[in-house]
Amino acid sequence: MSRLDRRALFTSGAAAALLSAAGMSAQAQPRRGGTLRIAVQRRQAPCPIELGACYETLTDIGADGVLRPLLATRWDSADGRNWQITLRDDALFHDGTPVTAQAVVDSLAPRFLYLSARDDVTLDLLLPSVSPNLPWQLADLSLSVRGPADVGSGFYRLKDRSAGGHFLADRVTPHHRDGEGGWADRVQVVAIPNAAVRAEALRDGHVDVAELPAREGLRGRFQYHPSETDAALVARLEVAVPPRVSDHAPLDGGRLAERWGLV
Repeated sequence: MSRLDRRALFTSGAAAALLSAAGMSAQAQPRRGGTLRIAVQRRQAPCPIELGACYETLTDIGADGVLRPLLATRWDSADGRNWQITLRDDALFHDGTPVTAQAVVDSLAPRFLYLSARDDVTLDLLLPSVSPNLPWQLADLSLSVRGPADVGSGFYRLKDRSAGGHFLADRVTPHHRDGEGGWADRVQVVAIPNAAVRAEALRDGHVDVAELPAREGLRGRFQYHPSETDAALVARLEVAVPPRVSDHAPLDGGRLAERWGLV
């Protein structure tokens, strides 16, 4: 593809279904606002960034590997097989309905041997065998909680999605986790299979973050993760990259849209 053709790509309607967001840097804190634009290698079904932006799991594993509450506030088991999970009481789906224990049952019951709602905020879960690792397993994006009509409860509400690999999502305001993430007002993701085109999009300012396995084709100063010689993600200097970026899964564990922002 010629340079002219690439420019045409990013000034076309296809690229309008692209770019903009916000995040964190070791040197600078993210500001609220703006659009975080992310270029990925290929569109997965579903896209991890879309799941992490629009949906929530019961627990979360931070980039530092520490297990944290998300929709769940606590989890208890005496034997590693029978679990009681307590939910936060202020979470809402994007259609305004509360994230209740029954809503979690309706979403996740097919994935477990037994899952029932004791009351609005308490779940009883039975596993087929002992698994002390359940709280860590509940952080997997494949166990995202979905409400009626497939809506989520994450920081971002899906606005548009195309078969070509683009999605656009807007910030939900107010949100029950305000102050913990979701720094950008809007997140746009586009799939660009060609690494050279992704690099040029980043270099020319058409995107803020790009999934790039190498720095080939880049000129000037950028932020590299995990390092300049072994990059997986490259960001413009205007992006606030978190002090820690997850290495246990690609695209910051799918939480890139939530954790990253603009300076």
